[in-house]
Amino acid sequence: MQSLVRTPHLIAPTVAVLMLLLLIPTSSEVEIDCNSLRMGQYICPDPTLRQIDPKTQQLRGCTQENKARVWCVAADGIVCSETKNTSFTREMPCKWTNGYHFDTALLLSVFLGMFGADRFYLGYPALGLLKFCTLGFMFLGQLVDVILIATQVVGPADGSAYIIPYYGPVITVVRSDNWTYRLPQDNW
Repeated sequence: MQSLVRTPHLIAPTVAVLMLLLLIPTSSEVEIDCNSLRMGQYICPDPTLRQIDPKTQQLRGCTQENKARVWCVAADGIVCSETKNTSFTREMPCKWTNGYHFDTALLLSVFLGMFGADRFYLGYPALGLLKFCTLGFMFLGQLVDVILIATQVVGPADGSAYIIPYYGPVITVVRSDNWTYRLPQDNW
């Protein structure tokens, strides 16, 4: 009989604690600053949005500093403090273009390179005139220009990049300097 008397005293605090736990919102989502996310915690650019400009084949809003602000998506369970949802903006590298097409420059170099048309098109009028007067340096300069334009060593004179399809034959030069560390291979 004595145990029945103590039971109502234990039930009341237990019910009160359970009610408090139900009132406190629990969530598996964490709200953080999304600019500090690490690789693998977000997808950038957001694949559901069309962020590639069809005219330039680069990210929309690409500036002369070769940066574009694009929309990204955080992984499940992460909420950005800036937007209060899973999307946020981040700067990504891009190649600023100014209307010079790679295929046009290469075709001009192959077929009209002896007259300097490729150099006139790319914005090098002095070299174009010199190639015109010497018949493409006796066709040797034309051959060299075809190779230089095909390997994308020579680009537009204003410092912009060629317009090449986004998944096209873009060459990215990897340079090394005194701060570059080369990992030794087993066969060295």
